[in-house]
Amino acid sequence: MIFSYVFISIVITVRNEEKHISDLLDSLIIQEPPFEIVIVDAHSEDRTRDIVKKYMEEYDFIHLYEKGGSRGEGRNYGVKKASGDYIAFTDGDDIANPFWLTEIRRSFRKGADIVAGRTIYIGYGPWEKLERVELFYKGFDVTYPSCNLAYHKELFEKIGGFDPWFVTAEDIDLNMRAVDAGGKLVYNPRAIIYHRTRDSFFSFAKQAFWNGYGRKQLTIKHGNLWGKYKPRRMFNPSQLSFWGVVRLGFALTGYLACKLYGEKGGRR
Repeated sequence: MIFSYVFISIVITVRNEEKHISDLLDSLIIQEPPFEIVIVDAHSEDRTRDIVKKYMEEYDFIHLYEKGGSRGEGRNYGVKKASGDYIAFTDGDDIANPFWLTEIRRSFRKGADIVAGRTIYIGYGPWEKLERVELFYKGFDVTYPSCNLAYHKELFEKIGGFDPWFVTAEDIDLNMRAVDAGGKLVYNPRAIIYHRTRDSFFSFAKQAFWNGYGRKQLTIKHGNLWGKYKPRRMFNPSQLSFWGVVRLGFALTGYLACKLYGEKGGRR
């Protein structure tokens, strides 16, 4: 029972999330204690910080910092400011299930070093149905997104945290390095985060493009990874739907863009 009281730091990077940040914070303040919420704002130009400060007046476990740079840099900064021995990551436009932290603790109690929860997409129906393009590394699915990911802080620091070079896929890179270091990654489908789909075609296409760019960044850093994908999973019916093909097209464009223009700054 002692383990139930493990202190967890929830680290969130945000930018211009005034539409959603209240929904997220309302879902976090009711989680099983003890925990803290560490928010790193990347110079928002809307009312995001003002809204967070209102919550801080009532809840002393919410902390706000400001730092620009990549998403990886912001998260690394948040972890440095965190007090907990365990770190849970989510995003500013998400909503946490009331038992999210309870389930994360349960998995750590059973020996996990990394806990990946179940991410349920909400928003435009056809986009909700699109699945991750999974990459399997040393027996683990390492593509669980960092909007619902928790780490033992000691392991996170041991492997150097997120690599700020990545535009996206920094969470996949982190998981790969954690597995290389002997970390045990456990999936808990009851640790649920509700993650919003993009709200316009432009943002949907932009996300797909940069996801493809990030997948190429992974090959620049880690070498050829095509053998780590499972063709049957890549080309299942959801991936071959109209929107799946559209997403694939923009992702391939991003992949080629990184191949043509990103390799000069890449890591070998």
